[in-house]
Amino acid sequence: MNKRQTRLFAIGSTAFAAVVFLGLTVDSHRQFPKLTNADNISETVVRGQNVWHAYNCINCHTMFGEGAYYAPDLTKITEQRGVPYLTAFLKDPSQFYDEQKHRRIMPNLNMKDDEISDVIAFMDWVSKVDNQGWPPRPILVSGGSIPGTDLAIDQQSQQASDTSAPPGARPVSTDNNPIALGQALFKSAVPTCAACHSMAPGVNLAGPSLANLATVAEKTIASDDYKGKATNAEEFIRESIVEPSAYLHPGPMFSANGVSFMPPSYGKDLSKEDIDHLVAYLASFK
Repeated sequence: MNKRQTRLFAIGSTAFAAVVFLGLTVDSHRQFPKLTNADNISETVVRGQNVWHAYNCINCHTMFGEGAYYAPDLTKITEQRGVPYLTAFLKDPSQFYDEQKHRRIMPNLNMKDDEISDVIAFMDWVSKVDNQGWPPRPILVSGGSIPGTDLAIDQQSQQASDTSAPPGARPVSTDNNPIALGQALFKSAVPTCAACHSMAPGVNLAGPSLANLATVAEKTIASDDYKGKATNAEEFIRESIVEPSAYLHPGPMFSANGVSFMPPSYGKDLSKEDIDHLVAYLASFK
């Protein structure tokens, strides 16, 4: 290739790359409204963004990986926590986290009720933006990311004797297909069950530990405090999923004013088969 050919090749390659770059840029801008959930930017969302900045939330938290890395990323927080929980948390974070026990505590910002409502609307809008998996490894809220809070089905019989791997490190047995599918749903349903519940005994997160759930369910049904309709553990678990406020687990962290902090949307968003699989998985914890 002589100098003239080399020059023409370089000019042609540059021009081609420029055209491709411009095409991709135009295509990206064309998709922005859909990717950014722009149609749902309401006045409430805008006010919520102003609240987010007014209280300097970004000084501790991140969104889309941007901000300070002192506290959890809140990009998908409304998929991990329901509105009742977030409302109660923002009113008084100290009832959910203890500085000595959890080595952190969010300050009480003394937000007004309308500010709390607005900032939750803003965070909900953010959660619906198609961020295409970014950030890849965010700092998560307490939940399945904490070592020791997950317990695979096949570990129940091994827990006392096998300590070679931490809880959740070994895969669930494929012999119990509904249970395996339920375990997968427990970690992938939206909001994510594993973000609020631990399967390890005594480890309470945003929700109570679900260890020995079947046994606990039977005792609850037999108690005078239970006013629901379930007659066995499976029915109790199903009722707790589709109607969380039917029975309120004791403790200010889990409910307020007769309403459970667990999102009531699972009964509508999950299919009957999905719920069957979750019940099979959770009922296996005796």
